[in-house]
Amino acid sequence: MEDYLQGCRAALQESRHLHVVLGNEACDLDSMVSALALAFYLTKTNEAEEVFIPVLNIKRSELPLRGDNVFFLQKIQIPETILIFRDEIDLHALHQAGQLTLILVDHHVLPKSDAALEEAIVEVLDHRPIEQKHCPLCHVSVELVGSCATLVAERILQGAPEILDRQTAALLHGTIILDCVNMDIKIGKATPKDNEYVEKLEALFPDLPKRNDIFDSLQKAKFDVSGLTTEQILRKDQKTIHRQGTKVAISAVYMDLEAFLQRPNLLADLGAFCQAHSYDALVAMTIFFNTHNEPVRQLAIFCPHVALRMMICEVLERSHSPPLKLTLVPNTHPNLQAYLQGNTQVSRKKLLPLLQEALSTYFDSTKIPSGQPETVGVSREQVDKDLDRAGHALISGLSQDEEDPPLPPTPMNSLVDECPLDQGLPKLSAEAVFEKCSQISLSQSTTASLSNK
Repeated sequence: MEDYLQGCRAALQESRHLHVVLGNEACDLDSMVSALALAFYLTKTNEAEEVFIPVLNIKRSELPLRGDNVFFLQKIQIPETILIFRDEIDLHALHQAGQLTLILVDHHVLPKSDAALEEAIVEVLDHRPIEQKHCPLCHVSVELVGSCATLVAERILQGAPEILDRQTAALLHGTIILDCVNMDIKIGKATPKDNEYVEKLEALFPDLPKRNDIFDSLQKAKFDVSGLTTEQILRKDQKTIHRQGTKVAISAVYMDLEAFLQRPNLLADLGAFCQAHSYDALVAMTIFFNTHNEPVRQLAIFCPHVALRMMICEVLERSHSPPLKLTLVPNTHPNLQAYLQGNTQVSRKKLLPLLQEALSTYFDSTKIPSGQPETVGVSREQVDKDLDRAGHALISGLSQDEEDPPLPPTPMNSLVDECPLDQGLPKLSAEAVFEKCSQISLSQSTTASLSNK
């Protein structure tokens, strides 16, 4: 695999027609590995000796945000330097020059910014339900399995098993295990085909890592934020809402709030982050498990606009649907308010509709101009009226953002409440995994408590 990838970088320097295998914009482990392995297979089995180039559909600078990707590349001993990222190849220029053939893996719908490239698509390999209105007119192979890497492994083992080396097999093996939650039948993510190809890879390469070991290490790497800058930590798992020209970022932060607040130059970093992305406020939801394996959630609201910060804090403190059970955490940082969240079952998904509707209602009545710090106080009576109005207007679901976020969230194809094949494969984030872990932890604690009575 490594020698092949070195050849791909060399092919970029030549003026020739390029066959590109493109993963999805999230560039999760499944997308990255599927692109690498499928391009490897197509190159090795192409009679015309053409090179198929895997392209990771993110900027190189964004790779550190994918902790499991970075960890796995290091474990398999594939240098990041030989990979090709989206900002290192101009697909639109190649297409305009008539020098591009495109194969999509782990997705089948291009974003609007890449709509012109649809003409170059010749094949799709995906594991999620087809969107008929947007599916390209080419050879489309879709099967609802737990991991797209399973379909790539099937293609290789059925088409040319002799080309499979241990490095490529290890990439596929670990990815399938992670996506299918260690093949746990209780979770229901793994399909018979996922199990079949994990077993076949293990039969061919008996020295592959034990399933528990590789799953635990990859899961841990997903949540590891050591070595990341404050901006990278905030962008790793981020959502954005905006109404009336006001934008609020909500980031899941996988560390203790106390440790987060003690980061050097935190206030300057938070201010620079908001300014760089035109955010008026930032809500950081810190998440971790304590020494008793119990989930802990905390909140930090950073906002230089006094009235806006006051509104957000009041909404969260007064919320009864759902109740957050907040306890104020003293801190010395200006423009920042922190809380311990007593109700650990309230995830970001449940918090977003509350913030979204409160923003809309509040700014409709107060008309605070966006982008200008508010220095004039708002009366408690007015705030209470706006909050009451917001409470009646809450929605149970979350509408789509009015524009795409600057960075797609890192997907976590992992723990779900029901078989994902019932409604198609879900788009889950690290926050969704943590929420499920929290539910399991609380359920186990309750069961243990009852058994002791």
